[in-house]
Amino acid sequence: MTMTPSPGAGTLPSEPVTGPGPEAEDPTAVSGRFLAKATLVTASLSIAGSVLGLVRDQSLARLFGAGSETDAFLVAWTIPEFAATLLIEDGLAFALIPAFSLALARRAQGVPGDPVRSLVAGTLPRLALGLVAVSTLVIGAAPYLAGALAPGLADPRPATDCMRLTATCVLSFGLAGYCSAVLRAHRSFLAPAAIYVIYNTGIITAMFLLGGRLGVRSAAVGVSVGGFLMVAVQLPPLCRQLRQRTRTPSGGRARALCDDSVPPERPMDLGLVTTVLLFALCRQSQVLIERFLASTLPAGSISHLNYAQKVAQIPMSLSLMLCTVTFPVVARALADGHVERARGRVERDLALTSCLVLSGVSAVIACAPQIVQLLFQRGAFTAQDTAATAQVLRVYALGLLGQTLVGVLIRSYFSAGRANWYPVGAMTVGIVVTSWIGAATVHSFGVAGIAAANAVGITTTATLLLTGMRQHSMPVRTRRVLAELSRPLRAAVVATACGAFTASVPRSAAAGLALGLLTVTVVFGLLARVLGALGVTPVLRSVRTATRRHAHGLFR
Repeated sequence: MTMTPSPGAGTLPSEPVTGPGPEAEDPTAVSGRFLAKATLVTASLSIAGSVLGLVRDQSLARLFGAGSETDAFLVAWTIPEFAATLLIEDGLAFALIPAFSLALARRAQGVPGDPVRSLVAGTLPRLALGLVAVSTLVIGAAPYLAGALAPGLADPRPATDCMRLTATCVLSFGLAGYCSAVLRAHRSFLAPAAIYVIYNTGIITAMFLLGGRLGVRSAAVGVSVGGFLMVAVQLPPLCRQLRQRTRTPSGGRARALCDDSVPPERPMDLGLVTTVLLFALCRQSQVLIERFLASTLPAGSISHLNYAQKVAQIPMSLSLMLCTVTFPVVARALADGHVERARGRVERDLALTSCLVLSGVSAVIACAPQIVQLLFQRGAFTAQDTAATAQVLRVYALGLLGQTLVGVLIRSYFSAGRANWYPVGAMTVGIVVTSWIGAATVHSFGVAGIAAANAVGITTTATLLLTGMRQHSMPVRTRRVLAELSRPLRAAVVATACGAFTASVPRSAAAGLALGLLTVTVVFGLLARVLGALGVTPVLRSVRTATRRHAHGLFR
């Protein structure tokens, strides 16, 4: 993780370990400037990917509406969603980044051979073979999977066709996730952050080029093509990283052979991979539960739920960008035995990400009708669809703090690179809660009941993960964390009420959205600052610093 990527395309400058001294002995001591720059690049490209994701969903809504055909594609979309969670966002990253962090620590201390290349040679061929086998199995079992995922569909054939096309993403997403994990462990964040820009571009292009001939199946073609583009964009920087070899100080290799501080050889064990994949599978099974229940409702229900989720998850995704950068730092700190530094980093991440996501939650709940109308109400997407989607959006947003906390905390549980069954149990409890509440409320409250079940279930999991940190992961100061979380939460409640009132005043959706967002931003920012939310100060300081540097660059 502290390997120095050579400056160039697809690589952020990182901090080399050169010569003896504090920096060489403590590779986790990355500068705030590097973290800020890496987070800025990751967040910027993630925002671009999210914007293109909205354009993708807008195109889907405009071209195919929110009817049975779109529902069929969204059933097949379950495969890419599962693959993204298991192979890019959670599963492989949680298993591979700690493993490559240990390999990089051993390489930096002069262990004979190249631990990084050895790890690639020992894992990548078997992984690729397994991914090919799973992709083939999904293609063959597509009719049965479509029927099992959404038994209420009147005609499962479009869903089956789309699922066969999207099945290739099991292979492409797996390879993309592997490349992403290796690059992030090397502190190279540019190419991994760009993958969703490339992916969504492929889907949008396919829909407009092929939609007239293939209908909604064109979106499935785009998913297949976009997946392999995600791999292609990461291959050049990955090859550059693997060709490098860290130079050790004179005598470093000989000292490493007898130095007790060198981490012992520990290959990836089956228990770690199993727990990581089971957790990711349990987490993503929320989508299965939601679509299974929604398939029993009138046509379009799955689409309303999907559009609401895509909008609501934007604040969560942006708030977790910091953790994308700091996860390799935490993993390397634990690999080198710096538990206190890792704990401090996790506590700061919790404070900052909570502030960010709660400000987004306030905006989403306050301005939900205006957001949905401006984004989707055109073409085949009607005003009735807007009202239904906005209602679901507001309910779903109630669980975003829980989603964010789970995203931050789970990295801590797996950052040590060891099997940990507690997160799997916590996520299982959350899934059971989601299932029970969803089944009890779906016929009374429709899609809103499903969204409420999701919010309660994920919040339950977040609570279990936070309270279990001290015993099952690292000694996070739980009471202090809860006290910090309460500050932006109180600010968010007031900001939401004020923003909802001001957004409803203008008749124009655009004016209402602008006024609502302005109100939420001002009220939340002021209250969070007055209440002393820790996440606000770093954000304000970063904004001031970036503005000052930009002005200096303009006028010098």
